[in-house]
Amino acid sequence: MQFSELETNKIRNDFPILNRKINGNPFVYLDNASTTQKPSSVIDTIVKYYSFYNSNIHRAVYDIAEEATHAYELTRQKVCKFINANSPQEIIFTRNTTEAINLVAYAWGRKNIQNGDIIILSEQEHHSNIVPWQILAKEKNAKIKYLKIDETGNINLNELESYLDEDNGIKLISLCHMSNALGNIIPIDKIIDMAHAYSIPVFVDGAQSVPHLTTDVTSLDCDFLAFSAHKMLGPTGVGILYGKKNILQEMDPFNCGGDMIKEVHKENTLFNDLPYKFEAGTPNIADVIGFSSALDYLNEIGMDNIRKHEIELTKYAIEKMSEFKQLKLYGDINLQNRGGIISFNLGDIHPHDLATILNEHAIAIRSGHHCAQVLMEKLEVSATSRVSFYIYNTKDEINIFINALGKAIKLFQL
Repeated sequence: MQFSELETNKIRNDFPILNRKINGNPFVYLDNASTTQKPSSVIDTIVKYYSFYNSNIHRAVYDIAEEATHAYELTRQKVCKFINANSPQEIIFTRNTTEAINLVAYAWGRKNIQNGDIIILSEQEHHSNIVPWQILAKEKNAKIKYLKIDETGNINLNELESYLDEDNGIKLISLCHMSNALGNIIPIDKIIDMAHAYSIPVFVDGAQSVPHLTTDVTSLDCDFLAFSAHKMLGPTGVGILYGKKNILQEMDPFNCGGDMIKEVHKENTLFNDLPYKFEAGTPNIADVIGFSSALDYLNEIGMDNIRKHEIELTKYAIEKMSEFKQLKLYGDINLQNRGGIISFNLGDIHPHDLATILNEHAIAIRSGHHCAQVLMEKLEVSATSRVSFYIYNTKDEINIFINALGKAIKLFQL
């Protein structure tokens, strides 16, 4: 299947919000790196759960409770297949990518990181992949080293190799597969191979990559992977942590309470098996079940087709944006090394001011530091504007965006 404008327009019909008009203009949503819109099938699945089989799971034996449990666990099986994990036991449901990272920092980190140990990050990480490790490092008197990036966001693998050669205190490497600010894709497969040669585990922040790239954790051989449903057509409030079974089994629980136990006595508790050991209390049942329909939708289109569509849109947008001499683009010019994310600054216009102007044209973009202030410091800016694409975006929408940029330039007399 190849994406065409006609097929994209058919896809758009599945998303009710895209029919909105704001200020009399058609709504143009270009903030997909933040969250994606939801197709009717996902919305209907959530409504169906609440309307016909709303119940808690893993507890009761009456019909609707068993229906809810089956639907919930079916999503786990679909996630397992989507990322080609070995077992559904390796799939942990969390609230979001952030909680998944915190889970590992707490449950794995506090058992394995000791005084003087080193955690490797990069300069382009999201705050969610920095702050938990900073807290852990301070608590354990460990150290964090940052892999430097060039202005396109690319990592120097020679620097990583020198770290690995020179210091045997490295206990974890945690990196984003795709930058949420620059959109660049790092060679995570090579990095994992390098790390494993030194028996160092690798955590992959896949919040931006999993919704856009075919992801195979068995082939990658990553030790952990985290991503969120809401960035891939699913509901908010659902995150996924993948971990190798042998590693998860050695980890202590993150949260404690109902459903993560087998037996509780006055003096001791026997914890539940994987994956339930890490899923305390009543989970976000409705939205996990809704995520099942989002996975079906993505599988029907095909991740390779999604990737091709985004490369085409990104290429077209960069070509059009490059016609403005007042505009500075960030990130790799090689489209094979970047996702459908473009960060830019327009003259000396503050990104928030530009976003406000574009909003008057019903165009939604992101402005700010994108929860990546370490990267902004590297780029020597306080903020950037960002557009990001997904399966329902079109070249016509990019043309509307480009036309609005031209009006902004005239308005600010750049």
